[in-house]
Amino acid sequence: MDITAINEMFANIRENTDWDLQGNLVWGYFFVNTTPEPLQGLAKVLEGQGYTVVELFEPELEEGEAPYHVLHVEKIEIHSVESLDTRNHELQALAEANGVEDYDGMDVGPVEFAHGSDDA
Repeated sequence: MDITAINEMFANIRENTDWDLQGNLVWGYFFVNTTPEPLQGLAKVLEGQGYTVVELFEPELEEGEAPYHVLHVEKIEIHSVESLDTRNHELQALAEANGVEDYDGMDVGPVEFAHGSDDA
């Protein structure tokens, strides 16, 4: 996701939610690989950096689609457009350094929807 798309995402959040973009939100990050092993190694690295591993799973496939695995991690933090762009670049580099085929982007939600929160 380039910085233009991040700007659009922030504008969409401001327009369509009551989330405080100046406050903590749950940022989910996704990584994709053909086999699970590199994702398992990356999960340990990310846990050491304060991320919560939500799941490592093999999604249901469309007919003819090759199998793959997805790592989903979360972190509660505050981002600006610029800091999120920087984070995306950092996670892409981390994926590459750990032999993971693809950093697949992120999603965001209010803290009460965090997988590790007591309110969920």
